[in-house]
Amino acid sequence: MLEGFGIKTLDDVDVKGKTVGVRADFNSPIDPKTGKLLDYTRITAHAETTIRELVEKKAKVVVISHQGRKGDPDFTSLREHAEILERYFPGRVRFVPDVFGDKAVEEIRSIKEGEILVLENVRYWDGETKNASPEEHSKSELVARLAPFFEVYVVDAFSAAHRPHASLVGFAPVVKHYVAGRVMERELRALYRVRNNPERPCVYVIGGAKAEDTAEIIKSVLGENIADKILTGGLVANLLLHSAGYNIGLENVKILEEKGFLSLEKELKILLDKYKDRVLLPVDLALDIDGKRVEVEVSRLPARGIIKDIGTKTADLYSGLIKNAKTVVMNGPMGIFEDDRFSIGTKKVFESMVSSGAFTLIGGGHTLAAADKLGFSEKISHVSTGGGALIEFLIKGTLPVVEVLKKYGQTR
Repeated sequence: MLEGFGIKTLDDVDVKGKTVGVRADFNSPIDPKTGKLLDYTRITAHAETTIRELVEKKAKVVVISHQGRKGDPDFTSLREHAEILERYFPGRVRFVPDVFGDKAVEEIRSIKEGEILVLENVRYWDGETKNASPEEHSKSELVARLAPFFEVYVVDAFSAAHRPHASLVGFAPVVKHYVAGRVMERELRALYRVRNNPERPCVYVIGGAKAEDTAEIIKSVLGENIADKILTGGLVANLLLHSAGYNIGLENVKILEEKGFLSLEKELKILLDKYKDRVLLPVDLALDIDGKRVEVEVSRLPARGIIKDIGTKTADLYSGLIKNAKTVVMNGPMGIFEDDRFSIGTKKVFESMVSSGAFTLIGGGHTLAAADKLGFSEKISHVSTGGGALIEFLIKGTLPVVEVLKKYGQTR
């Protein structure tokens, strides 16, 4: 059982010789020009933990996953994903271009111990993304066709665990063992540590371009006294500065308006007044003026140009607080890290996280990309595969799939 959650894991089941369904998350960035995978991080995470363990224990492994959303450029087959997976298990991986039809059933019936079958993108079936209860999903075509083969169903897709989709929750009422995989287990252990039992001081670093959840994060981690301080950067900081009454310039306000963030101003102003000593805003910013990095103190705004990073004074201020922390959670870079001129703030934050000796956790696609580009990925205590799932867990302390694991993992 997973401590703190009461969820069954692979430690609680015998998989030898059994056909085991694994809901992984192979969803990966795709090059829009070539259609090829750009990053294998998620595939690797599952391959090196859950799938390898099942293969070594001589289970018959059937992988269910998705890639992209219908209508998006990255909505494509899992054929290449299966080819990447085979690099870890030469000669043991088969791909079937079918989700749950006759071809998929035929291949599942013929699978041998220690082999892996990767089914086609589960979102090719329209019923997958319907938000419904486990009981309703359990009556779907997908579950009706595949569940009879599975004595064990392993949910390992933490990064999709905020979505109650058919392949994530639908097998729970009808399979004998519905358990968390090693990726899910590792993620939940780390998140429990930073949300439910953080060592103090606990500092959250919130940045990036997705500012829509800022109010909920502040209310959760400060209102429940999870974090001691929140440090802000990116569009999150721009929105908070604007909400606090600073004139960040028409160009930067327009960006916030185009993203629909200005509707959050009133609530954020109230939260800033309530937590004025615990939510830190930048004291200076780096703007792109005529192609050059120009730093301007917040008190001297507005200045022409787009805000693209926190300034060095802010970076030094944040670094001092992080170096004295025992727990640091980061979601979102401090600026446009892809441009070396505006990666300074993000780099200094990472440097202070690594040198602090604290338990450090990062998540979100851009944060992971920044850590990789700047050379810090291997130096962080826990690198989360989740984006939306990570944010929702930090806000609510649970996820829809986690609740289903709690309910059905204990009943049989």
